Amino acid sequence: MSSADAVIAAIVVVRLLVPLAIPRWPLLIVAALLADAFDNTLLGLFTDVDLGPDGPYQSFDKALDIYYLAIAYETTLRNWTSVAAIRVARFLFYYRLVGVLVFELFDWRAALLLFPNTFEFFFIAYELIRVRFDPARASAHFWVWLAAGLWIVVKLPQEYWIHVAQRDFTDTVSEHPWFGVACVAGLLGLGAVWWWVVRPRLPEPDHPPRLAADPVTLGARSRHVVEPAVLLGLIAVIFAEILPTVTLTALEVAVGVAAIVCLGALVWRLPFVARLALNLVLVYVGSLVLSDATHFPLGTGLFFAVLITLLTWLYAAYRPVYDARLSVS
Repeated sequence: MSSADAVIAAIVVVRLLVPLAIPRWPLLIVAALLADAFDNTLLGLFTDVDLGPDGPYQSFDKALDIYYLAIAYETTLRNWTSVAAIRVARFLFYYRLVGVLVFELFDWRAALLLFPNTFEFFFIAYELIRVRFDPARASAHFWVWLAAGLWIVVKLPQEYWIHVAQRDFTDTVSEHPWFGVACVAGLLGLGAVWWWVVRPRLPEPDHPPRLAADPVTLGARSRHVVEPAVLLGLIAVIFAEILPTVTLTALEVAVGVAAIVCLGALVWRLPFVARLALNLVLVYVGSLVLSDATHFPLGTGLFFAVLITLLTWLYAAYRPVYDARLSVS
């Protein structure tokens, strides 16, 4: 294996495995975010991968973004004690999915600005609060205003920078060094405001610092199919538009995935590996029935099977925890 291949493999492994730890260590989403932010820079420095908008990695990069955000969303069902915060997070997550879907179907870049990824920063903000405070004590209005502030102050400028202006941070700093100095000064200023203005006004912490999620009992498994079918349908259609080896239409993908999710609910007692094998067979059969392609792309089929199995498995395990909290809220 060449050094370039090793770099590519390391980036892919990190971006696939780190999100799996988010349910237990939620702030690892920051590591996933940083891996997403700097992968292009590393690939540009150490490989010859085409990083242009039509290059092969850009499709994979967008798919991996949705992958770790979906795991983060399902993590809220497991860990979050504020039902109001979960509802805000659910709206932000699905709102972003719709925007990405619009972008992929119509190649309308402004959709990424109108449907910003506020969910990610909202998730991080909640988890930073949870380190020392009980989020369940905050009102619904607090979570709505927090989401609105992140949306307007943080995400809209960022989405404009990335998707409309199409600027890269490292390239901009190399062209205009003053911009890097200004960013560092801004971060130091925010740190000063936090330390001398916000921190002294905070209430007494509710508990010692907690980085790991609180333990929960995972016993019964949910057999809900509506939300998993919608969730996987949206994600699968987005991936089908991103991945060049998929020949099915958006409607065919959505119907096929919904059928697989519903069939999976009938065999919910199967262990994970058996579910994965079954879903791979179902993806293969669906490809034969719905597509006139003579060749089944095994790699793409396995990717969809793993995605469907993982997300439905996590949802079935975490939804009862959310339902239990909802019943006592």
